[in-house]
Amino acid sequence: LWLIIPLFLCQFTEEKLGQAEKTELDAHLENLLARAECTKQWTERIMKQTEVLLQPNPNVRLEEFLYEKLEKKVPTRMNNHELLGQSMIDSGNEFGPGTAYGNALIKCGETEKQIGGAEREFIQSSAINFLTPFRNFLEGDFKTILKERKLLQVKRLDLDAAKTRLKKARMADARAVAEQELRMTQSEFDRQAEITRLLLEGVSSTHAHHLRCLNDFVEAQTTYYAQCYQYMVDLQKQLGSFPSSFSNNNQSSVSGGASISVPTIPVSASLPSPSAGRGGSTASGGFSELRSSSGSRKARVLYDYDAAGSSELSLLADEVITVSCVPGMDSDWLMGERGNQKGKVPITYLELLN
Repeated sequence: LWLIIPLFLCQFTEEKLGQAEKTELDAHLENLLARAECTKQWTERIMKQTEVLLQPNPNVRLEEFLYEKLEKKVPTRMNNHELLGQSMIDSGNEFGPGTAYGNALIKCGETEKQIGGAEREFIQSSAINFLTPFRNFLEGDFKTILKERKLLQVKRLDLDAAKTRLKKARMADARAVAEQELRMTQSEFDRQAEITRLLLEGVSSTHAHHLRCLNDFVEAQTTYYAQCYQYMVDLQKQLGSFPSSFSNNNQSSVSGGASISVPTIPVSASLPSPSAGRGGSTASGGFSELRSSSGSRKARVLYDYDAAGSSELSLLADEVITVSCVPGMDSDWLMGERGNQKGKVPITYLELLN
């Protein structure tokens, strides 16, 4: 062995210096090696960027990596959506679920927590069906390829060293020994080249497997974003109790500026209003009756309301005002009067009195 190693190193050094013959691999094997290396590099990059997508915080990623290496369970923590949702719910309860703002905060918080749950499921699904197969390739199949490729390199150096010894042999006995050694090293090199080739051709199967994993990842993303979209549509419908005040505030903030196109989701007219449960059906009938007449009615204010403009009337919860319908006014509004003050008020903040 102590004689073989110097010969091995001598052959390698002479090849690097261009002083010894080097057996070249066939073009097909070279192409397979290049494709395997390319697959490895892009698999690593895709894995890294996917991990960043699923967990943008590098400190949390490092912590999860350490727990994985220690084979310990990662402690459960709330994600950003869930933290935001909990803050909204807590603040809504502080302001009061009976107020419009507090009620809206609670609804938004519950939806954010739903989105957080959907995100957790998406991350788990992606880790199992997408990241794990990619990691298995890098830590399993590709490491085997590397091992066999290094062994092929050793066999090639042995072969070239045998060729060199045959060229230098002068005596008949020495040439016979060198020729036998050459045949043996050539056979070992060919066998190792075949083993390496079979492993490298298996990369095609890896591509096919990764394609299926990619389809699973896209399906998981589709499900996740569809869930988020549906949650937000449902939330918008729940907030349909206060559409006019929100839209007026938004219009005021962007008036005079550049036009902003915001997609809207149609809100069902059959959604319950804040007055539901307080004689809501009677109130709805009262509003319809009020619109069809030219008279006025007394109404109790359900929630505080801050006027968005000079044409509106600010309201305080539980106060009683006089309301009437003005021709041409939007069906979501009535004209409200309080002493000498007069202005538009949203009907969803009112409960008609008998």
